[in-house]
Amino acid sequence: MTSDATVRRQTLFWLVAMALVLLAGIGLRYPWPADEPRFAQIAREMVESGQWLFPTRGGEYYPDKPPVFMWLSALFFQLVGDLRLSFLLPSALASMGTLWLVHDLGRRLWNPQTALFAVLVLAFTPQFLLQGKAAQIDALVTFWITLGCYGLLRHFLTGPHWRWYFVSWVAMGLGIMTKGVGFLPLLMLLPLALWSHAPPCAAPRLPPEGGTAPAARQSRFRGACWSWRLLLGVPVMLAVIALWLGPMLWQVHSVGTDTMVAYRNDLLFRQTGERFVNAWHHVKPWHYFFTQAIPVVWFPLPIVMLVLIRPLVALLRQDAKLRVLLAWVGLVLLFFSLSSGKREVYIFPALPMLSLVVAVLWVNGRELPLAKKLDGFFRWLVPGLALLVTGLGLTMWQMPERLPGKMRDYADIASAIGLPLVALGLALIVLLVVLRKADLFVRLASASLLGWLIVALLVWPRVDPHRTPKDMMLQVEQRLPPGAELGLIYFKEQFLLFSQRPLTHFSYLAPLLQQEQNAWIWMREAPGRHLLVPNGAELGCFDGARAVSLGEAHRREWMLLGPDAVRPSCGSPARIQRFHYQPVTSGVLP
Repeated sequence: MTSDATVRRQTLFWLVAMALVLLAGIGLRYPWPADEPRFAQIAREMVESGQWLFPTRGGEYYPDKPPVFMWLSALFFQLVGDLRLSFLLPSALASMGTLWLVHDLGRRLWNPQTALFAVLVLAFTPQFLLQGKAAQIDALVTFWITLGCYGLLRHFLTGPHWRWYFVSWVAMGLGIMTKGVGFLPLLMLLPLALWSHAPPCAAPRLPPEGGTAPAARQSRFRGACWSWRLLLGVPVMLAVIALWLGPMLWQVHSVGTDTMVAYRNDLLFRQTGERFVNAWHHVKPWHYFFTQAIPVVWFPLPIVMLVLIRPLVALLRQDAKLRVLLAWVGLVLLFFSLSSGKREVYIFPALPMLSLVVAVLWVNGRELPLAKKLDGFFRWLVPGLALLVTGLGLTMWQMPERLPGKMRDYADIASAIGLPLVALGLALIVLLVVLRKADLFVRLASASLLGWLIVALLVWPRVDPHRTPKDMMLQVEQRLPPGAELGLIYFKEQFLLFSQRPLTHFSYLAPLLQQEQNAWIWMREAPGRHLLVPNGAELGCFDGARAVSLGEAHRREWMLLGPDAVRPSCGSPARIQRFHYQPVTSGVLP
């Protein structure tokens, strides 16, 4: 049997390996659509303008999300001075924090071996590293939610620990300021109320020997996990939120512009309650998470749990801590299933607690016959997938025209990444041979880390030119004379990132016809103005035959319209809107 010291050394190795993989590739690519350019541009504008209270993209307020993730992105950009080096840091560091919290919970609630296997589960479950290596909000909000759960579990299952209890409410406040669902740890109070009555919360702590009656009452008061002090968590959370919401609302009240009022209403009402109750995009059936999302993004956890369902049920009967965690995961899935709008990232915050459940299950059941059969299944599956990756890489590298279906539309990207995929497939085969006697979770985690390392170091740099408009924006600079102004319709944030001259756009949120009509007015107001549009756009105010091609970006050809393309007449827009952005190119995106 492996000693605790050996397990701790192994855990340290895996934690360091995970950290290195999370940091690998930083600086080797620019922000990629759809979300990364938006958040990177918002961070850039915060630093350039010094205005951090109201996030803007291209000078227009961005009301879709609260500002904490953008604040962190802007802070790292200000510290590092290079957006390409800074934009991935918040997600990477948040994921490291989540790893530590999960490991520490596994160690405290069970044992070092459970902590190790929980780390391995996060290493090989696709969604964890996918979000940890993407500049999106979800890794950060998952850290806050995990910290909130950590504080509650420390208090109710290993406590009483009132400091950790209040830390959980601080984390929930920061989570709400990152993405509205930061309150999800509150759902854990229900299973905790049902199953946290075992020691140490079963009885108050005894007073010291010889203590007075008031001292005894005080000790019992401090020892209880459940007391009136629980209610103080709510004002703690509200106070944290007020640190941002108070100044923002005061600014809206003091200045009171229409755009500020619209920002406040959109952020506080439309993007929260209305979006949950009546989603306007990503509409999916109620069973979407269970039948489509979880089998992919949490693979192979559903298989492990289904194969070992009987040992899992037996463990749940014996261990109240497991019931608390699994019940909370179920409540989170139920909560998001109630909304018509569903995306895979919505359920990501539930994964860290589920990793602990699977770790306990594997520690207790990996010697069972069913677990051995599961191990044998993956001994064939993973090498088979490695061979498939090798074959696919060879096809992409040598014969991209033979790719099936829609993959042919990405033939240029395929030919660029074919050779790295061959290297990945062959490296996986060698790795699995070397680790053939290792535990299943060790083999899966090793294969996952190796795959992400090759993707970050070899695939990202080759794909980057195809995922950014850098070359196309260089064409703009070559064709436009110095001092010429550039306008955008069909607005894309990534164009702002790579522009070296002032830009004007006509509201990201406006209908396309209204954008075009506003652009027509803007073009007629001064000479030397040009407009960037995608080829194939149905233009009523401009003559597309006079457009100049700039090449492709994001699988679309982009055209430059000059003053000679402006038609004599055009309809009036429902609302006159335009936003100006003056880029500061130094130290941003070369």
